[in-house]
Parts: sequence; C-alpha cells; structure tokens
Amino acid sequence: MPLSRVKILPGWPSSNQMLRLDNIKLPLDHADRSLLDAICSRLGISTREVVNFTVFKRSYDARNKADIQLIYQVNVQLGAELEKDLLGRESVICRPAPDTRYQFVTMAESVFPNEAQQRPIVVGFGPCGILSALLLAQMGLRPIVLERGSNVRQRTKDTWGFWRKSQLNTESNVQFGEGGAGTFSDGKLYSQVKDKRHLGRKVLDEFVKAGAPPEILFLSKPHIGTFKLVTMVERMRAEIINLGGEIHFDAKVVRLLHEPFVDSESNHRDTLTTEGANENILRQVTGVCLADGTILNSRHIVMAMGHSARDTFSMLLEQGVYIESKPFSIGFRIEHPQSVIDSARFGKNAGHAMLGAADYKLVHHCANGRSVYSFCMCPGGTVVAATSEEGHVVTNGMSQYSRNERNANSAIVVGINPETDYPGHVLAGVDLQRKLEKLAYELGGSDYSAPAQLVGDFLADEPSTALASAQPSYKPGIKLGDLSEALPEFAIDAIREAILVFDRKIKGFAMPEALLTGVETRTSSPICIKRGSDFQNLSMKGLYPAGEGAGYAGGILSAGIDGIKVAEALAASLLGSTDSDVV
Repeated sequence: MPLSRVKILPGWPSSNQMLRLDNIKLPLDHADRSLLDAICSRLGISTREVVNFTVFKRSYDARNKADIQLIYQVNVQLGAELEKDLLGRESVICRPAPDTRYQFVTMAESVFPNEAQQRPIVVGFGPCGILSALLLAQMGLRPIVLERGSNVRQRTKDTWGFWRKSQLNTESNVQFGEGGAGTFSDGKLYSQVKDKRHLGRKVLDEFVKAGAPPEILFLSKPHIGTFKLVTMVERMRAEIINLGGEIHFDAKVVRLLHEPFVDSESNHRDTLTTEGANENILRQVTGVCLADGTILNSRHIVMAMGHSARDTFSMLLEQGVYIESKPFSIGFRIEHPQSVIDSARFGKNAGHAMLGAADYKLVHHCANGRSVYSFCMCPGGTVVAATSEEGHVVTNGMSQYSRNERNANSAIVVGINPETDYPGHVLAGVDLQRKLEKLAYELGGSDYSAPAQLVGDFLADEPSTALASAQPSYKPGIKLGDLSEALPEFAIDAIREAILVFDRKIKGFAMPEALLTGVETRTSSPICIKRGSDFQNLSMKGLYPAGEGAGYAGGILSAGIDGIKVAEALAASLLGSTDSDVV
C-alpha cells in the first residue's frame, strides 16, 4: 500500500471498525514508512490490508539516553472480516479501540419559563469554569458566568504591567481574570485523574476547536503555552455567548443568598452536624450578591473560583458552607540552564526536534519524614511574579509554546499538612501562606523583588552576593541573600537534602551556579469545599464546589474534567434527570 494513502492524523476516527495496538516502539529517527510496517508486522498482515490508521498517543522512553525510543499507540482500520479474524485469535495482539467521543448525559428541550431563577450561575472563568459553562451552554442551559477579574486581553496588560513596573491590580493579575491561573503557566494538559469516560478527551477536543495545536490530542505530555491560551480562551468565551450564555467581567461575588432547605418528599428541614460549618441547618442556595449590589437569583451555582480566592473562602465559611482544611506544599523555584537539563535527560539526543525541551519529575522522602518533590516544571520558561495581594511575593512558572527560553525552572516544594503545620481553624493554611509571602516580600526589599540564592550557597548555608551562569528570569527582579530565613527550618533541611539526591538523578541539578527564588506557596488550594456524591456542598444544596480552588483539581486538564462533571450533575438536577452516567 503506498504511504500516500495512509493518513497519520491525531484523534479518533468515526468508524467503528477500529483496532487498538499498544506499545509499538520505533527509533527516534525512524522513517515515515516504519510505523505502517510495524503495524503490519504486529498484525501479520500486508500493507494492502490496512484501510487507515491514526496515531492515538505518542510518547518516548529515554531511560537509555543512547537509544531513545518513540512509543506509539495507534488505531487501525481494517476490513470487517479481517478484523473479526484477528480479534478471534487465541493470541490476542490487539483490541477494539474504545469510543472516546463525548456523550451528553442530558439536554434541555426548551428555554426555561422562569429564566431568572433557573439559569445556572458559574462563578469563576478559569479552566474549570470555562468547561463547566461551555458544557452547560452546549446542553441548552444558557449559563451566567461571573468573573471577578478582567477579560483576558486587559488582564494580560495588567499582569505585564506588574512584572515590568511593579504596579499590582489585585483583581486582574496572574491569579484572577479570564482564563484563570493556568493562562500564565506552561499550559500542561496532562493529569493523573482516573478518566474512564474520556472526559479529558472532551477537554482537549474543545481546546483544539478553539485553536490549540492538534498535536495535543496525541502527545503524551501536551502543552500549549500562554500566548496560544489567550486566543483559545477568547474563542471559547465566544462559543458560550453564541449558545445563549452570558459572561460578566469585574463581577465579584461577595455574598450568597440562601434559605433553609426543605425536603420536598418528607417536607422537613434536613440537618447537618459537622465541624467547620457555622450552622447545623442544611441550606438551599438561592442566588448571589455582587460587589456593586447586583442580585442574581439561581438555585444552581457552580463555585469555580481558583486556589487564590482567599476572600471568597472566608465569605463562604461565614455563610455556613462546609469547608475543611487540606494539605498543600511550600518551597522555592529552581532555575538551571535548559541545556543542562536537556543533556542530563537526553544525552547526545539533546535538542532533537521530536523530544523538544526536556522536563523532569522528581520526588524524595527525607530523613525528617517530609517529602520533597518537583512541581509545575517549565522547560524553556520563566519564573513569574504571581501574587494577588499587596505586600506579598509569590512565584510560579510559565512557558510559551516554543519553550525556547534560556532556563528550565521548577518548584521544589515540601508537603505540609493541617494536623502538624497549621492546626487551629479551617483557614489556618491561608494564614500560613500569607505569613510566608509577606516575609518573602520583606526579604526581597519590599518592592516586589523576590529573595534569591545560588544553590551552592544555599547548600553551604551562606548568603549569596553575586550571580553566576544561571541568570534569573523573575520579573520585577530579585535580591540575593539567605533563603534559609524564608521557610520553616524543617522545610529548609528537607530541600537541602533533596537537591543533593536529585543531582544523582539529573546530573547538574545541584550545580552551584543554579538559582533558587522564593517563595512558592500556591501549589494547590489549602482548603476543600466538601461535596457529596451529587457534587453539591454538604451544607448548601444547589452549590457545586468545583476545580482547583475547591480542592478537586490540580492543573488545567483536571480542572476542566471537574468542570464537566459538575456541569453534568447540575444539569441532571435542574432538568430532573436520573441518568446513571452522572457520576
């Protein structure tokens, strides 16, 4: 079969006659024809018998740097009789390709007669809020979106203004605004959540429709980058509006409206006795009040406010919403020349176009009982100022699609937990974050510069006075000094131990010239807004906590997946569906 007749495309085909082949390994520099030949060799057929095939997933195995292998997962279309024959063999060499197309669990049949009461509200327009609102709109439910920050274009101007001129807008920054915190990140699109219904595929499909590179559908570690995310967010917003939704910017929710919940079947008020809720009466949400006094009524509200909406956390707690504290992590950003990481991971193949800029994922269990791990690794990226509060310094990492900046950076963080590190009350983790961020602001010179130290000096417990080969990427700037003052002693001890261990896995990781910048405190939400199997809060019926801020996601893809799940549950409740797929 001539190769010109074979379409090597990402994604799933529409035909049902597809077989899935896993773990096809080929050399890094294999010829185009090699993949078709490998498929036929695996199946014991000729190329003439292949109708079509698509690459479903492509990854690589770099354990042997001298012989890096590409690993393919493919869907193959054959004739019906041949497919039946292959699947009937005792020695199974393939399986039917699963259908990864999204199936709506319910759909509105008409416009609601009581629009003001029945239209669902989505609070927050980050990845979770976007996917939740999009799915609600696609199901005909015409959601109303409330975003406290600005639209993504204005937000980008405000964020760059802070980085260049130290002018912070507390409502429009890295954390707040259209697109959420993920807009100013590496744009990673992979997660470790269990996804039996292929909801992650739905997220990726929507991203591609909005302008993301089609390769995100088949790369094992896809990413997008900030510049591409900006345009995608605008296109997804436009689709929501075209489907009847509304999106309001600079619309901060300051209060929930609610009433005692009455069970329609037994006609009595349910009660809830749980530590952390201000009242033991189960409430029914009825709407929201905005900062400008506007009242919007709805009995179905998605709370997708992100992990830095600390004032919203306090408001929800005061309103009787059941919240628990949860673990998170604290640490620093570490920067190395990207060439060092490429060489350590790929050897002579460093810089190969099929591999791109190298990443890493590291973890170490320390002698003091703490765990240290790399987080949000950004190949060819920059360390960015990510505070949303005046007088605080917070770091994060960001990459563009090209990942061609000079440095690699990653958070190196220590896990902490409420029982031992911030006991006392539900929002004690927020208090700890603020304490460390204020300290970092002071150590950086109180002008939004970040405190920093060379790795060699950090390991030797000596303050840094001059930079070396690794130049800092953090804007507005850094102030060299002693980072041992920036975190609790147990965290400093654990990070010092882990850096030396990581150097055995990534040669050059502990290079004295590498740079640490502090502090990293917003790895995840310090709270969990608890919900039941119906996705509603345990003490506030009709309130659907969702995404990273509520404690149910960690990254763009998992936040999008959670937004879809919550939208499905909300729609089932609103439309009276009992579909078993809503789980």
